[in-house]
Amino acid sequence: MAAYIIRRSISAVAVMAMVGIFVFLLLRLAPGDPAAMIAGRSATEEMIAGIRQQLGLNDPMPVQFIRWVRDMFGGDFGNSIFAGRPVLELISQRLEPTLSLSILTILLSVTVGVSFGILAAWRTGGFVDRLLTAFSAFGYSVPVFVIGYFLIYFCAIKTHWLPVQGYAPINGGLGPWFVHLILPTVALGLGYIAFIARVTRASMIEVLSEDYMRTAAAKGASSYAMLFHHALKNAGVPILTVIGISFAYLIGGVVLTETVFNIPGIGRLVVDAINNRDYPIIQSVLILTSGLYVVINLTVDLAYTLVDPRIRY
Repeated sequence: MAAYIIRRSISAVAVMAMVGIFVFLLLRLAPGDPAAMIAGRSATEEMIAGIRQQLGLNDPMPVQFIRWVRDMFGGDFGNSIFAGRPVLELISQRLEPTLSLSILTILLSVTVGVSFGILAAWRTGGFVDRLLTAFSAFGYSVPVFVIGYFLIYFCAIKTHWLPVQGYAPINGGLGPWFVHLILPTVALGLGYIAFIARVTRASMIEVLSEDYMRTAAAKGASSYAMLFHHALKNAGVPILTVIGISFAYLIGGVVLTETVFNIPGIGRLVVDAINNRDYPIIQSVLILTSGLYVVINLTVDLAYTLVDPRIRY
């Protein structure tokens, strides 16, 4: 296990290095000049040149890249070009809404998706199974922002059941915090519920058809024991895999959801940074999310051994 973790850590370093190079070049080679955007439309060429010199944009790209990597390893992710404040400070201020939305969404998706998939597999061809098929088609095909606008129109504007947009900090009370997150969590989670439920159903059906499951039924095992003590454990590896993939893809879905529901999270911060070509913010968020993606993949791989003791690294 230790050797496997070391190998994965080395490969993670290589992946992060490639991501860093790609992000750096992508932003630098994209059209647009952040110095001109900072200076404004009425700025002269001398003013723009001065801003570029101050930001170090006139240096050769290798010099800029080495300086960026060196500062990042020292814990300095730079200052925002437009806000003039440390990037990590801006990210930390937006972290709570994003974490709240992500955690609630993955909890909802795993709980409902796995439960739905187990029920559909247990009664294949029944009402729940047909309902899951229809729901999966809907969850796969409808984009997050369409679901979000529909929920805003029906649950907030027409019925006034829930707040339209915004975020309530958790230190202001669990009630307002939870109420403001219901609509974005449902909008973001529907697709992941459908994805997890379909994979759970397929894995459970395969396991339930095995000979040892028929033997357990012949010995008088209860439905609960067959589903959760026997079938779910043996179907756990693909279910864990899809949960890990869903958590990683959640990072991209959060950006759209925060924009639709006007949540001041990291997703909105990235959108504003892209519009303003704020290099330090975009680079830092992409590097941090890439690192999180690598950690999630490693955690899922290690969790396989807990689900299936036969797996060894």
